[in-house]
Amino acid sequence: MTVALRGLCKQFAVPRREAGLRAALRALFRREYTRVDAVTELSFTLAAGERVGFLGPNGAGKTTTLKMLAGLLYPDAGELRVAGQVPAQRRPEFLRAISLVMGQKRQLSWDLPAVDTFEFNRVVFDIDARDYRRRLDELVSLLAVGEVMRRPVRQLSLGERMKCELVAALLHAPQILFLDEPTIGMDVAMQLAIREFVRRYNVEHGATVILTSHYMEDVAALCPRILVIDGGRLRFDGSIEALTRRIRPLRRLSVRARLPSREALAELGSVAEIEGDRVSLDVAPERVSAVVQALLALPGAQDLAVRDAPLEEVMRELFRGAAGVAAEPGA
Repeated sequence: MTVALRGLCKQFAVPRREAGLRAALRALFRREYTRVDAVTELSFTLAAGERVGFLGPNGAGKTTTLKMLAGLLYPDAGELRVAGQVPAQRRPEFLRAISLVMGQKRQLSWDLPAVDTFEFNRVVFDIDARDYRRRLDELVSLLAVGEVMRRPVRQLSLGERMKCELVAALLHAPQILFLDEPTIGMDVAMQLAIREFVRRYNVEHGATVILTSHYMEDVAALCPRILVIDGGRLRFDGSIEALTRRIRPLRRLSVRARLPSREALAELGSVAEIEGDRVSLDVAPERVSAVVQALLALPGAQDLAVRDAPLEEVMRELFRGAAGVAAEPGA
C-alpha cells in the first residue's frame, strides 16, 4: 500500500481562559489547558494511483491528518507509513515521493516571480536540468501560466497563485499528492481547470491523490472513493454512491412542464424545489419508474432527469447524526 494508517491518534493541548483583565493576568502565571483529541484511532489504506476524497466538517481532523501524512506533525500513537517510510523522519526519499499543497498556505515568495521559486525547488530536489525543463514546460502548458509565472506573486489572483503553487509542488514528480482545499476561493472556471489538471496528472503519472475540499463538486468529479472523518474518527469509507444510498436513498427527479397543483405533485413524491416551470421531487427507488411515467405525461414535459441526492445534502444529514453511519471499508 502507498499509504497505510493504523490506530493513528493526535492530541493537542489548547490554552483556555475566561474573559476579562483578571483572567488575563492570572494566565500570565498559571495557564490552563484543555486536551483536544484531533485524531482518534484512525485507520485506512490507499493503493497506488487512487484518487480519494477526505471529507469532514471544520475541526474534524482532516488537516491534522494530512500534516501527519506529510511528516509535519508526529502522531501520539498508532502506526503510519507513506511510500514505505515513516513520514516524521523526513528522509530525502520520502520528501521526493510526496507533495503537500494547502490552499490557505503558500510556498511561493510573495515579492518574487513564481519562476524563481521553481528554480529554487530545482536546486533543493536536485532535479536534472533536462528533466526540470521538460516538466516545467509540461506543467506551464497544462496550467496556462506562461506569463503569470514571471510576475511577482503578490500581483497574482488567487486562482493564478494556486496554479503556480501546483507547478512548484509537482516539479519533482511526486507520486503521492496531499491536496488541502486546492480550489478555495476560486471561481467556477478556475475550479474546473484545477480539477481537470489533477485528474490528468493522476492518470498520466499514476500518482496517488488524497483531496480535502469544502466544494463537493471537486470531490464528486475527482474521487471514486471517499473517506469521511468527524470528531477525529473515521465514519465512512467507500463510494459516494454507497454513502448516498445509505443516508439519502430517495432519488431526485426533476422535469420542466406545465405543473399541476402542489398537492397533486405531493402525491408523486416529496417536493424538494419548484422554480418556474421546473419541479424537483424526492422519490423512493421502487417508485421511480411509475413517477417518471407520470411526469412525462404532464403537458409540455421535457428535460427529465433522475439523480441521486446532492452530495452536500448527504454530508449535511450525515453530520447531523441522523443515520449513525459507521466506517465500512470497501462499502
